[in-house]
Amino acid sequence: MAARLRRRLRAAVKGRDAVIDLLLIALFADGHVLLEDFPGSGKTTLARALGESLAPDPSDTLPSFRRIQFTPDLLPSDITGTNVFDPETRRFDFRRGPIFAHVVLADEINRTSPKVQAAMLEAMAEKQVTIDDVSHPLDDLFFVIATQNPLDLAGTYPLPTPQLDRFLFKVRMEPIERAAELEVLATYPNAPLALSAQEPQVSRAEILGARRAIRGGVAIAAPIKEALVDMARRTREDPRVAQGASTRSLVLLLPALQARAVLAGRDYVAPDDLAALAEPVLRHRMSYMPGVEDPERVVADALAPTLDQLAKAGLRRGS
Repeated sequence: MAARLRRRLRAAVKGRDAVIDLLLIALFADGHVLLEDFPGSGKTTLARALGESLAPDPSDTLPSFRRIQFTPDLLPSDITGTNVFDPETRRFDFRRGPIFAHVVLADEINRTSPKVQAAMLEAMAEKQVTIDDVSHPLDDLFFVIATQNPLDLAGTYPLPTPQLDRFLFKVRMEPIERAAELEVLATYPNAPLALSAQEPQVSRAEILGARRAIRGGVAIAAPIKEALVDMARRTREDPRVAQGASTRSLVLLLPALQARAVLAGRDYVAPDDLAALAEPVLRHRMSYMPGVEDPERVVADALAPTLDQLAKAGLRRGS
């Protein structure tokens, strides 16, 4: 099932294999993803391809994919929904906003006000929205792919660290390789999503079942957990760090490690999983001292002795 999803996404978006794998890991780990990039990098196509990879269910009234374009004049009710008075029944009926979907693209989330950001991120954390003191649950599958422009562009509202914590991964999308760019041009005039549609879809039930199976069926050895704690403590003691990795960040890292292990064909977490995921999970959850320009190096410096520790414990690296 994961292989089907991977093939569909790779057919739609060329040269983004690493980002696609992180999206799938987040999907199976029940997390959300924040992509930082410039326009034209394929983020909308990637999110739509994932949404359209879900097979329609006649009993399901939710759309598989919705895109929310965040702007400075957006209101919280524009994304969550609102109560509308019906003169015939003389009562208020709830009309769901675009956040009610299986896969939601929150496009340019740092272009809107902090109040709207908070409404979106609260829904991500609680999987529900509250309108006039009434809670409306979101679907169990609810998965958000948010994008933001680089923070040096005008008209942005940077997400504070507590709100960034709602995202399992923060991913910087680097320019694709020359060969991948040529492959994009070679597929013209075929639409990317038409290429993706040639692969079989997956069902909502399959994804939810995979989430449960991954959490219960992938072993995490005690030395892995000990190494995670030691790594987090190293970030807190680093003079370049104002606020290090929290215990919550380690808890969120565990299902991500399990999901990556499954995508690699293993039923156990290996050091290679930690090496691949430590930076996209931890970097955006930490605060840094003024003048620190390379947060990736801070995480790498905490990770290196962790991997040495696991090697000495005799754990297999994985793949």
